[in-house]
Amino acid sequence: MADADLNVVTGAFGYTGRHITRRLLVRGKRVKTLTGHPDRPHEFGQRVTAVPYNFDNPKALTESLKGASVLFNTYWIRFSLKGLTFSKAVENSRTLIKAAENAGVRRIIHVSITNPSVDSPFPYYRGKAEVEKIITQSKMSYVILRPNVLFGDEGILINNIAWLLRRSPIFAVPGSGEYKVQPMFVQDLADMAVNLAERDENIVLDAVGPEIYTFNDLVKMIGEKVGTKVSLVHISPEIFLKLANIIGKLVGDVILTKEEVEGLIADLLVSNQPPTGWTALSEWLSENNTWIGKQYMSEIKKHYSQSSQH
Repeated sequence: MADADLNVVTGAFGYTGRHITRRLLVRGKRVKTLTGHPDRPHEFGQRVTAVPYNFDNPKALTESLKGASVLFNTYWIRFSLKGLTFSKAVENSRTLIKAAENAGVRRIIHVSITNPSVDSPFPYYRGKAEVEKIITQSKMSYVILRPNVLFGDEGILINNIAWLLRRSPIFAVPGSGEYKVQPMFVQDLADMAVNLAERDENIVLDAVGPEIYTFNDLVKMIGEKVGTKVSLVHISPEIFLKLANIIGKLVGDVILTKEEVEGLIADLLVSNQPPTGWTALSEWLSENNTWIGKQYMSEIKKHYSQSSQH
């Protein structure tokens, strides 16, 4: 029998999952996390029980979910690495959702992406759409939240744009730079997730902020907030990726993938729905400009060195 106070969060030690976990604990909920690194040090101490994902052992995975009322799912990968592909991430997600069904979980809150499509030419967006389909066909009630660019204390894209601008006022932009982004504050997303968990109806909702920028304007605004006068240089996406790969090798990370650049240019990081977040990136940057971009944030170090999560 499910315990209304027990919630499972995939990746509670990661970015989105950590903020969701904080809110659940404040509300007096008990939290268990599924993670690739259950022994990793974290801020929650004994308040959060950590168990491995066990995708290769569905029976053990089901056991770890028994008694939980709600599953908050942030599991995904940003790019293929060390044999973990988007196809494998979809299959892992299928195993997780089936295990949650078998364990009697009442509701799943799933973090997806804006503009997913099973017909997408991009494996990331296609895989996200496939996972959404699995969820909507499950026995559980569901909330599917679709953010795009998340900003906050560990928001990698915004931080690393600022990091580059602090080191050079010249910034390379792929293509025209007139494609749009609609950044969402990670804490607003966490609030939405926890609030909607209390309801029963099925919900699919874009999780997007109140401001929409062209990429050109986004870079200029970040430069202004960190005190750099920006000179944009527009180059072809192909040359941009070569430049990004060079910088990536220098910092030991993946700056942007080909798929991410193409998705950005295809205007997939903006919503046609009303904004659901309330925190403006411009205001947040004004309040945090003393530290944003001072240090590079590594995707591989922060995520792939621990587990795969949004």
